[in-house]
Amino acid sequence: MKKFIDSFINVWKIEELKNRILLTLGLLLVYRFGAQVTLPGIDATKLGNLSNQTEEGIGWLINVFTGGAFSQASVFALGIMPYISASIVVQLMGIAIPYLQKLQKDGESGRRKINQITRWLTIAITLVQGPGYIYNLYRTLPGDAFLLGFSSFSFLFSSVLILVTGTIFAMWLGEKITDKGIGNGISLLIMVGIIARLPQSFMQEIASRTSQEVSGGVMMIVIEIILWLLVIIACVLLVMAVRRIPVQYARRTVAGDFEKDMMGNRQFIPLKLNASGVMPIIFAQAIMFIPAALSGISNSESAQSIVAMFNDPFGLVYNIVFGLLIVIFTYFYTAITVPTNKMADDLKRSGGFIPGIKPGVETSDYLDKIMSLITFPGSLFLALIAVLPAIVVSLLNVQGAWGYFYGGTSLLIMVGVAIDTIQQINSYLLNRHYDGLMKSGKNRKAVA
Repeated sequence: MKKFIDSFINVWKIEELKNRILLTLGLLLVYRFGAQVTLPGIDATKLGNLSNQTEEGIGWLINVFTGGAFSQASVFALGIMPYISASIVVQLMGIAIPYLQKLQKDGESGRRKINQITRWLTIAITLVQGPGYIYNLYRTLPGDAFLLGFSSFSFLFSSVLILVTGTIFAMWLGEKITDKGIGNGISLLIMVGIIARLPQSFMQEIASRTSQEVSGGVMMIVIEIILWLLVIIACVLLVMAVRRIPVQYARRTVAGDFEKDMMGNRQFIPLKLNASGVMPIIFAQAIMFIPAALSGISNSESAQSIVAMFNDPFGLVYNIVFGLLIVIFTYFYTAITVPTNKMADDLKRSGGFIPGIKPGVETSDYLDKIMSLITFPGSLFLALIAVLPAIVVSLLNVQGAWGYFYGGTSLLIMVGVAIDTIQQINSYLLNRHYDGLMKSGKNRKAVA
């Protein structure tokens, strides 16, 4: 423990790293403050029905991604989700549209243009989602919650404008954190929203276990905590697991005071077991939102029963469909994000080869085959993590929102973002001749 504390102290000895961390914390604080600011024209004391709507089911999932802003009718009610939707759309369009494919190959200038396209698409998506959110407020809140009247033009126009501005500002905060702070800004905004809901959910579980409502008492709480920590370890293993493909580089001669014959250097290509991250879960979750969004189209009994099944994240049908979609999207997203052809070409140009495999097409086919083989168990493991909350709730009778933290997108995002941020901090420490956070904290001697 002392070594970890020493390493933590070393973080604050690096001026640039300290400034980046403080800037990141400050911008995250601004985002959390904005999530509590209610839209002008809405009585904040009349939001009880909206809060009840987001206590469980799909409403809770939407609310947790916005850090509670959705249930607060906040200026950040739509959060960063329109930007994520726009990023996904642009990424998928890059497969079929030659112009976007060209931009992806143009390096930094192409990346800036793609970011600009993503920003404009974010505004377009927010302009569609904003009126939908206002209409949801109209259906959920009592009439006296609208101080200016719901039908007034000034309220409707200003509310949609503020929601669009709030999303743009949240997007700007995320990009500033990425550029000037530490970690991935967009992911950190989502993670801090998820963490903000964690203490309240856990305290509700403690209250239900220690009261007469649910049996188990303190012993069951201890079991739940141990199980939760085991699930976190499983998520870490999923995020960090790689299949190392050995690569041999050709023997070469180095000229100097005398010629030295350098032996071939052997390295590895790390192919991640879960190369797609949490994107398959986000894709699948977006599909699962569709029945709820279309619930008002038909009032027939059969249609409402289908909607009810897809509104219950702990239901059997919901989780079977959810798991299958995750497996399908894992293969799909891995196929478009892991360019085995480019990896084979880069390896050939650098004089490397996989032992026993010819450079070029055979190397590409071999890498593609390996990715297909490791993606299958990776997709099953990812699907298991995603549906684990339903299993835990069913077996342990977990109450309230605490069950959501046993897996799914929320836990994987927290683990993935935490690992990525720690790795960035470690790189700063190692560059300044300190050991990383996960090693001893004593100073390293610079190598001449």
